[in-house]
Amino acid sequence: MADGSREARVGLWNGFAAYGMWGLFPLFWPLLEPAGAVDILANRMVWSLVAVAAMLLVRRRWGWIRPLLRQPRRLALLALAAATVSVNWGVYIWGVNSGHVVETSLGYFINPLVTIAFGVLVLRERLRTPQWAAVGIGAAAVAVLTVAYGRLPWIALTLAFSFATYGLIKKKVGLGGAESLAVESAVMFPFALAFLIWLGATGRGSLGHYGWGHTALLMVSGVITAVPLMCFGAAALRVPLTTLGLLQYLAPVFQFSIGVLVFHESMQPARWAGFALVWVALVVLSADALRRVQAERRRTPVLETVAG
Repeated sequence: MADGSREARVGLWNGFAAYGMWGLFPLFWPLLEPAGAVDILANRMVWSLVAVAAMLLVRRRWGWIRPLLRQPRRLALLALAAATVSVNWGVYIWGVNSGHVVETSLGYFINPLVTIAFGVLVLRERLRTPQWAAVGIGAAAVAVLTVAYGRLPWIALTLAFSFATYGLIKKKVGLGGAESLAVESAVMFPFALAFLIWLGATGRGSLGHYGWGHTALLMVSGVITAVPLMCFGAAALRVPLTTLGLLQYLAPVFQFSIGVLVFHESMQPARWAGFALVWVALVVLSADALRRVQAERRRTPVLETVAG
């Protein structure tokens, strides 16, 4: 029992670490300026492969490669996942460095709602009434925010839909986080490296042009991509999925707070109203998930008694 309690604590702290680091990302990307968003994205892809390969080397986890190479369908799905996460990363970096941190946080707030919608449209899942209510409230929130921004919140929607698509693909692939990141980074590596070489040849690149400190920060972008993923993997093995689902809200809460309190982004009453609707939808969703877990726990002892 003591070992189980210790494992749960380790998992919880790893979950806090993963989502906390993801939530603090808006403080990191501006440090890489004057590099542009695509330049930063290419560096992130290159150095992510270096970082995750080093971690796999230390842990001697290479046995999965040969079986994977014999499965072209999974490789194709991983290539699609790489393209999807590249869109997500690129839009996120651009959004943060263009002064839209609050809107990027909105993308990760509404991501669970988009994921549920995908479950209905793609996986033909049936929703419970609270889930329908949450999705409806979320749609109303997007409408309110469209009026508040004077445009469709495309940054948030792109982040939400790209990450939900990425999650759907990863679910079909069924590969571990570090291994998946290694393959995805390897897929994008030649394109990213070729782009960095082209930037360097034309004098438009930032790598090595703004001092060692800037170059080191670009290289660190790979580490800060891989480390939270490792923490997330450790948490996913040790804590219930519902706990992990609640922890995921830490990242957009941090991002939203940074956008408002650190970067002083404007939040008119209409925007507050839109975000409030999103938060109501998430409360409805979380409450429903917790009720389901409690109901399952109440049924389990009964089933065990009957089986005994």
